[in-house]
Amino acid sequence: HRCWGDYRRFNIISAGQKPIFRNAMLGFNEGDIFAAYLNGHGFVGIGKVISPAKPIRDVIVQDKPLLSYKLNRSLMAENSDSDSHCEYVAIVEWIKSVDSTDAKRKSKKDGMFTSRLVRASLDNQQTTIAFLEKEFGVNLRKLCAET
Repeated sequence: HRCWGDYRRFNIISAGQKPIFRNAMLGFNEGDIFAAYLNGHGFVGIGKVISPAKPIRDVIVQDKPLLSYKLNRSLMAENSDSDSHCEYVAIVEWIKSVDSTDAKRKSKKDGMFTSRLVRASLDNQQTTIAFLEKEFGVNLRKLCAET
């Protein structure tokens, strides 16, 4: 349903198609800092939520509805008439992001934390935080303290 290229191009993150994923997206608040993880690749970005998630049909990007653009994954529009099963999209600022081919990864055996959850906390994940800070050249603690 989703494409990392679309996320970077339109400054968005999304999840949906089931209430559990919608609820996870609705848990993001304006100002939240997050690390984007692309399954099968690794970490691809550090971002900040600018506008909390809402149904894709209501999302405006560059003064136009997001659904009016040619998206790499047209399935994002699936169920757009259903509040419980549509894609929920948050507008973000990418503090640092990389192409999927340049994703940052390290083995779980090296103490890395990854999750298939839409939203998971990095609290108490010092190895992962240190890795992200080094690889993306950011200070996550400082970014989180600024929000």
